[in-house]
Amino acid sequence: MDREQGMQDKAAASLDAVYASGSADQVAANYAAWAATYDAETASYGYLLPFVITAWVARYVPACEGPLLDVGCGTGLTGPCLKALGYETVAGLDISEEMLAIAAGRSSYHELKKAVLGEALPWPDGHFRAFLSAGVFTMGHAPASSLHELVRITRRGGHAIFTVRREVLEEGGFRRVFTELEQAGRWRPVEEGPFFRCYAVADPEAMVKPFVFEVL
Repeated sequence: MDREQGMQDKAAASLDAVYASGSADQVAANYAAWAATYDAETASYGYLLPFVITAWVARYVPACEGPLLDVGCGTGLTGPCLKALGYETVAGLDISEEMLAIAAGRSSYHELKKAVLGEALPWPDGHFRAFLSAGVFTMGHAPASSLHELVRITRRGGHAIFTVRREVLEEGGFRRVFTELEQAGRWRPVEEGPFFRCYAVADPEAMVKPFVFEVL
C-alpha cells in the first residue's frame, strides 16, 4: 500500500507541474522529466483515457481504413490497443522527445513526430482518415485553436475523436472553436458523450467529456 501511495503522490506532483505549465517549452520539459515513470505512476491512478478512446475510434472508423493520428500520444499507451483492434497505420504526435522514444518501443506506430499543438503540423491537407486524442485538451496543454490545424490534416468524411477536460471546455474556448468550425463548414457534430472520470482509482473530480465530429 505504501508503494502504491508513493506512486500516486509522485503522479499527483507531476500532474500539478504539467497543469501549471506556462508555455509549450515548460510542458515539454515537465514531460521529459516524467517520461521514465509516467506509465507506472498513471497506472496507480487508474488512468483510463488511452484505452477508452479506442472504443469511440472503433465505432466510427473501420479498421481497414487509415491512417490515423494519435494526437499527444505520449508514451504510446493507446497504440497497442489500436493495433489489437486491427488498425495498422497509426501515426503519433507528441511534444516530448522522451515520451516519443518510449512510444517507439511499443512497435505500434508507423510514424512518430515531435510537434507542438497550436502551431503548424508537419502533414499535408486531408492526410489522415481520423485523429484521436485523449487527455490532451486539459489545463496547461494544447489550446482550443489547435483544432483548426488538426481538422486541416483530416480528410473530408473523416472523424475528429477526442476528450476535453471539464475545467477548460468553456473557459478554454473549446465550445467557441467548435462553433467556429461548424459555422465555417469544416465539420459537423456527431456525438457528445457525458462527462466521465479520467482515473478509476484516484482524483474522482477529474472529469472529461468525449466528442466526435465529422470533417466536411
